[in-house]
Amino acid sequence: MKLYFLSLLLLLTLFNCKNDGNNAADNYAYFGGEIINPNSDYVVLSKSDVVIDSIKLDAKNRFLYKVNDLDAGLYTFYHGGEIQMVLLEPKDSIIFRLNTLEFDESLVFTGEGDKKNNYLINEFLENEIQEKKVFKFCQLKPHVYQNRIDSLKAFKLEKLNAFKTKYPTSELFNRIAKANIDFSYYSSKEVYPFVHFDENKEAILKSLPNNFYNYRSSIDYNDAFFKDHYHYSSFLRYTINNLALKDHLKHSTDNEVFKRSSLCYNMDKLKITDSLVKDGVVKNDLLQYFTINYLSKNKDVENNDVILNAFLSKSTDQKNNTLVKHYVASLNNLKEGASFPSVKLVDYNNNEVEINSLITTPTVVCFWSNTFYNHFKESHYKLNELKTKYPEVKFIVINIDNYGIEKPKHALKENRFKFKDEYQFKTPEASIEALAIQPMTKTIVVDKHQKIVYNNTNIFSINFEEQLLGAINRK
Repeated sequence: MKLYFLSLLLLLTLFNCKNDGNNAADNYAYFGGEIINPNSDYVVLSKSDVVIDSIKLDAKNRFLYKVNDLDAGLYTFYHGGEIQMVLLEPKDSIIFRLNTLEFDESLVFTGEGDKKNNYLINEFLENEIQEKKVFKFCQLKPHVYQNRIDSLKAFKLEKLNAFKTKYPTSELFNRIAKANIDFSYYSSKEVYPFVHFDENKEAILKSLPNNFYNYRSSIDYNDAFFKDHYHYSSFLRYTINNLALKDHLKHSTDNEVFKRSSLCYNMDKLKITDSLVKDGVVKNDLLQYFTINYLSKNKDVENNDVILNAFLSKSTDQKNNTLVKHYVASLNNLKEGASFPSVKLVDYNNNEVEINSLITTPTVVCFWSNTFYNHFKESHYKLNELKTKYPEVKFIVINIDNYGIEKPKHALKENRFKFKDEYQFKTPEASIEALAIQPMTKTIVVDKHQKIVYNNTNIFSINFEEQLLGAINRK
């Protein structure tokens, strides 16, 4: 592998040396890599939701692609359900290597342009670790909390300045790296009222220093440049959550503790999005995110059409609108008491079976994907525990991927999980839509008469076993 990359980098370096002129012909970049444990045989490269190309891996799971007429900036590469970004500028020759079992953690760049991208991916991973610290800090008093996150921001700026001193950087890189730090810091401010243990959110908002959200006046909520950027997108979501909270508390008549799952609060989020964000792409993505997020957790099916109509009145993206309408239709078909939908499965001996033919006792139906590998392992450990504890219950476990039978079969075998009651969908896309599988932790409990008892629970939930006993005791 090392010889391959050394040879490749040498060729790219020699090629670049012959084209040192500063002209349109130099407006290109090479992008390539090697993927260990690939989930599919291709990588999709895109920019701003526009697919540039679907690049096939060779027999050794490698690829090399030349981007002509380069629009310098952040590009997205997608493989088997995982997404990451790469910064491409003229005459870059960037090669990466990663293992899909630890997609982000294993990602390493080499070649011309590697330093800036390794900095960005390391910053991304460090930020994930720091987010856990920030959540703990959220239990502190507001002024103490602000001091802590101010210190985190200062440390990040120091690190960035040290990098810029050591390596030459472009204005584009500087802008992106600084935005990463800023938007991460702003997000820490926006999550504070929600993560703080005090359930009286109104009291928390009143306790904040007057200048706590001063930065909001300088924010561009329609930034086309950063609209695909992770930190910017997260910041917008957190901000709208927070602004909607303030509005919600003004008019809410609920005497109960604030609930993030309430229909009223989620309607407020759609209203804030519609009034605050004017850029069509940014607004439509946020509207879809908030709507799907509510629907995936909503227990009251009667509210599905209410939130759907509010979404459709504001969204102008017809593709998003169709997707959400189909999602709601599927959820409505999965009402508690309804018959479980007819879905065809395939076992690991390639035998086809209709799912309802398997349901003759109280049954738990749950799902997994190679993309969410940690969930795959943890859920199977939990299922093994539940199977021992409740032998009268059938557990049907379905891999939702569309990679063929060998990949999930290998994952099960490698982790010593039995094939019994393990299946794949015969038609993954149609079945995922029919069962409205979002999030991946979704679990459906069915009684012996093939009637849905719980349409959206979770095997890790503290009251899951209580729900299971309810299904067992049904007549």
